[in-house]
Amino acid sequence: MSSPDRPVLHDDSGREVPRDTPTGVDLERAIAGQVRKLRLASGLSVGDMATRIGISKAMLSKIENAQTSCSLSTLARLAAGLDVPVTSLFRGADTHREAVFVKAGTGAEIVGRGTRVGHHYELLGGLRGQHKRLEPVLVTLTDASEVFPLFQHPGTELLYMLEGEMLYGHGESEYRLQPGDALLLDGEGLHGPNELVALPIRFLAVTAYPDNHQE
Repeated sequence: MSSPDRPVLHDDSGREVPRDTPTGVDLERAIAGQVRKLRLASGLSVGDMATRIGISKAMLSKIENAQTSCSLSTLARLAAGLDVPVTSLFRGADTHREAVFVKAGTGAEIVGRGTRVGHHYELLGGLRGQHKRLEPVLVTLTDASEVFPLFQHPGTELLYMLEGEMLYGHGESEYRLQPGDALLLDGEGLHGPNELVALPIRFLAVTAYPDNHQE
């Protein structure tokens, strides 16, 4: 629930899709879901869309409900009417979408300089190919050592505080992080904990590397 002092951002990216959107194993269902989503995004009714592309309202309804197969000419007319490439109508069809599930406490341990001073880094999963750019790590700090490693890397990093309290430095700035706080930073700037105020400390660190990143 938003508060009067909190900025409100409206999501118009199209990421939210109907619950019955196909998962991608059925061509007709994939086309149906894409046509419906694109039509709604364009603000067109079924009747308006049917008139625009020159087919009956009943036929368009059958297409959107995966009750018929589209001819190539109909697909071309749909794409033209929605102002998208024909290939976009097949999005999700016969495509395997990878996911990695990591049970609590079973993520791979990342061993670094901070490990020996009470810093524990647990990798929460990693996808292959282009999705390998994202690295989610659960960081746990349990030692009040005054020796903290600093980090510097390409890309963008998001820190989300789960437990404890710490002072975290980024470049010349310092931030007091408490549960619920988030810090989004440019990874090229030197960053890391400056002071562990309340232990134990747990936070989620998600790094998004650039496309050309090489490990």
